[in-house]
Amino acid sequence: MEHKKIMYNTNILDIVQVAIMAAIMCVVTFTIKVPTYAGYTHLGDSMVLLSVVLLGRKKGVLSSAIGMGMADIISGYLIWAPFTIVIKGLMAFIAGTIIYKNKKNHENLSTKLLGFVLAGIWMVAAYYLAGAVITRFIMFESATLNQALLISLKDIPSNIAQAVVGIVIALPLGKALKKSSLMKSIK
Repeated sequence: MEHKKIMYNTNILDIVQVAIMAAIMCVVTFTIKVPTYAGYTHLGDSMVLLSVVLLGRKKGVLSSAIGMGMADIISGYLIWAPFTIVIKGLMAFIAGTIIYKNKKNHENLSTKLLGFVLAGIWMVAAYYLAGAVITRFIMFESATLNQALLISLKDIPSNIAQAVVGIVIALPLGKALKKSSLMKSIK
């Protein structure tokens, strides 16, 4: 009986952690954004990366997909939400897989940086392709695939900047929060 109680409490804690991180991610993304050609640039990527550092890969993936998807919906970019859910979930998965590949190395700065950079590259490439799909099939149905790919190039610089700023914020913030008594109390 005692084992079931412990398991139940752990599941509740997991759900609460994912929900809180998703909410933080949504608020950060929604409140601090700069419109771009077909979407917007925001600070939410820092929270995607931070979620992996603080919660691990699995909960990082869930909170990223939920939080970033909600931000698109609330911001009025409903058309982007399905792409965002997949892209940000996989972004967290990539970062988490690299960071936690070696249990001893997951606190290593260079391992985190590698995971974050590869996750950022994924995000830029995936949004480029998503932008082309949206441009070709939804926004400008008369556009050819080549035209859609060209139009989608316009958001690459802002997505690169978004990834870089996300990394610059997530690395020191993650380190500081991991050392804090707050994080030690919820693990």
